Amino acid sequence: MLSHTLLALAPELGQASRREIAALAGLAPYDHDTGVFRGRRSIWGGRSEVRGMLYMAALTACRCNPVLKAFHQRLCDAGKKPKVALIAVARKILTILSAMLRSNQPWNPAHS
Repeated sequence: MLSHTLLALAPELGQASRREIAALAGLAPYDHDTGVFRGRRSIWGGRSEVRGMLYMAALTACRCNPVLKAFHQRLCDAGKKPKVALIAVARKILTILSAMLRSNQPWNPAHS
């Protein structure tokens, strides 16, 4: 489902930079520093269908994929909130898939 959604709704995948892809998917952290909200970042905008699919893929990857599970655990051990770490996993999935399309190579866990 994720691959079909990304190919249909994110045709820029593989051509844009990792920051541009994250912004298009709505996974880029934006600041809203006013009043008491200084320092906190939130994700918004972008394509909600893509963001929803990546969120569900990140949930599964945190449980089943050894590379992404270790990445998520490392972030949680460093003090990140669980949902912040989950969004980082979603961004990592998006970055990996974009690199795979750009180089026309299958996924290699050693390079992640």
